Amino acid sequence: MRPSRPLRILVALVALALLLLAGPSPAGASSIQWGEVPAPEGFVRALTPRPWRFPADFAAHPEYQTEWWYYTGNLESDEGRPFGYQFTIFRQALQAEAPGGTADDGQSSPWRTPQVYSAHVTVSDIAADTFLQEERFARGALGLAGAASDPYAVWLNDWRIDAEGPDRVRLRAGTGAMAIDLSLGQSRPPVLQGRDGLSRKGPEPGNASHYYSLVQQPTDGSITVAGRTHAVHGVSWKDHEFSTSVLSPGTVGWDWFSAQFDDGSALMLYGLRGEDGSKEPFSGGRWIDGQDEVALDADDFELTVTGRWHSPHSGARYPAAWTLRVPRLDLTLAITPLMADQELITTSATYWEGALRYEGQRGERPLRGRGYGELTGYADRLDGLRGG
Repeated sequence: MRPSRPLRILVALVALALLLLAGPSPAGASSIQWGEVPAPEGFVRALTPRPWRFPADFAAHPEYQTEWWYYTGNLESDEGRPFGYQFTIFRQALQAEAPGGTADDGQSSPWRTPQVYSAHVTVSDIAADTFLQEERFARGALGLAGAASDPYAVWLNDWRIDAEGPDRVRLRAGTGAMAIDLSLGQSRPPVLQGRDGLSRKGPEPGNASHYYSLVQQPTDGSITVAGRTHAVHGVSWKDHEFSTSVLSPGTVGWDWFSAQFDDGSALMLYGLRGEDGSKEPFSGGRWIDGQDEVALDADDFELTVTGRWHSPHSGARYPAAWTLRVPRLDLTLAITPLMADQELITTSATYWEGALRYEGQRGERPLRGRGYGELTGYADRLDGLRGG
């Protein structure tokens, strides 16, 4: 689930109907509703920390029902033109796989598979005040979509994440209106979120995900918008989560933040929200500074909304500026979107996800950076949804 970035499975479930079809037609894919998702029998739950093995754990974990590989970044062209991007591939299983690695359904069609993949790509063209977005779906069969560990690769048709070496990956995705082609380095080992990579989202057993991040990834490549290709450079953030879980009843959404500061430090923070808008006790985050890390609990931070934005698309009203205080770290930050309209409208969910600016101080030291935020539950209530 993604209150680590919570529950990115939202968008994958629409495509689950594809798994029921023996042929290539995607007819009926958009008719599935959350209530139709089957109970997660046969899947593993995230109950305790697991032993991590990289690079093997960069790939898929089909014993869990839900998984996603999520990349965001803040880049600029050689002329200083700013861009944000997000590229995420989701895996969602309709039923648990048999020991041989396929669904035990007695069917032999090469199209039949327990796995479905979906993907999003967005580009925030800050100078043009334009937000571009696209989504795709495919079965995890016949090479249409999948994940591998040696070498690391995740793909949905020609949208791809590919290892280019032991510490470098290439992201490629695009449409007629936009494209990204980016090379990301790995400047430090994976950061294990929560407790040794186990990120709890509620009091129920197994209401958790296995979750790690790669932060401060140096990035260069190109972004194409409006028919023009821009050479870009900057930093990216990767999240990878897998689980078999639901949000607790009464948890309607979350506010998630990543920040990458100019001095090399980084911050991940999420607040799960109750029906009354209050922060729930399984909220938390992590501060990363050099080789030091500090786990943060719900009581460690105060997030105050100082501005709002009303979407002309969905009618939802989102927070649009915040003051963050973390007394334990002597940290105070003002958080503002790089542009207001970064609302992502997908087949099955609507939420805000976009590039952010961070300015403030830690103690007497000024602190500046950029990152990303995800705001869910403002257009669609999310408690009780299976996945993540």
